[in-house]
Amino acid sequence: MDLTKAKIEQALEILEELDIDLWLIFCRESDMMADPALSLAVGHSVVWQSAFFYSRNGETIALVGNYDVADFERGGRFKKVMPYVEDCGKEIRKIIKKINPRKIALNFSQSDDAADGLTHGMFLLLNEYLKGTVYSRRFVSSEQLMSLLRGRKTKEEIERLSAAAFLAADCWTQSLKEIRAGMAEIKIAEIIDSNIRKLGAVNSFDTIVNAGAKSSPGHGKPTEEVLEGGDLLHVDFGARLDGYCSDIQRLAYVRKPGESSAPEILIKAFNKVREIIDETSKLYKPGAKGYRIDAVARKMLRESGYKEYQHALGHQIGRSVHDGASIVGPKWKRYGRTPTIPLEEGNAFTVELGIELAGIGYVGLEEDLVVTENGGKFLCPRQTELVLL
Repeated sequence: MDLTKAKIEQALEILEELDIDLWLIFCRESDMMADPALSLAVGHSVVWQSAFFYSRNGETIALVGNYDVADFERGGRFKKVMPYVEDCGKEIRKIIKKINPRKIALNFSQSDDAADGLTHGMFLLLNEYLKGTVYSRRFVSSEQLMSLLRGRKTKEEIERLSAAAFLAADCWTQSLKEIRAGMAEIKIAEIIDSNIRKLGAVNSFDTIVNAGAKSSPGHGKPTEEVLEGGDLLHVDFGARLDGYCSDIQRLAYVRKPGESSAPEILIKAFNKVREIIDETSKLYKPGAKGYRIDAVARKMLRESGYKEYQHALGHQIGRSVHDGASIVGPKWKRYGRTPTIPLEEGNAFTVELGIELAGIGYVGLEEDLVVTENGGKFLCPRQTELVLL
């Protein structure tokens, strides 16, 4: 199945649902600065200024530089492929005038990265092309359209996400056979990255490794700090397979000489994180709002005497590891309206949180799931027991 073509058909349905007449993607030199919508609903990179029209009446047009035409014609995703050589502005004006839309959705958004692909320069250029017409006053944000389009995963998209998640879980199983005390974080990351490649995928983001409490959890790169007895190994990694991403966190405790098990304080924290994932994953249902699910996790942490995590409980995954649209997080200003967007069946999310233990490390777990009527369905085997090394 051609997923791009399927997503284009889905976009046309969403235009009707949202009462929007035209969605216009306007871009250039996409290898340098790609609109996130290109991989989703175009399927090819472009060089010259290019415009992609998705009309509520079912018409789809690709207006591209003449050297890009062949790829688009072979792809067969657009009903009409139009070349130009000198000036695309005149053609854009003609096409929009013919469609005569009341609302033109453009890719700009203050809340959603995935819907904010139109650069300011291209926006100014589009206004210049449409100067003297009523159409430059009919622009609306594509934020809601993109949220629905990215979030409503098709069956094949979910299958690809699950395959990427299973591969990441297999990578962890294999990597555990190779990881040992005395290794630096950088070396552990190399083992994980190598196993991802051996299994036929690439990293969906730079692997994060924490050797106990020696380095800070978050988005930092692995360091030369060495994994030793008494350290909790924390890794955050994912695999990109067939264009779709996974994102998981895993834990293993390195016992000190003479230790037969992990410290009680660590076991207690691990069990609490696992319990919160158990309970909140059940709430990932259609119609649920992310900020309410996130509040449950925070309450469970507080009631157990732990500090709250400083991020959202879950973000969407898909073609990107942070796939835009709704999130399961608090109503913080930096998240805009995304925590209030209702979840839909087929949305794919993470559920992730952690507890920092002084002198031991970050007790962080992350799982991937899909929203169903019965709650979140995990996309690969979970970590439910603390691994001992």
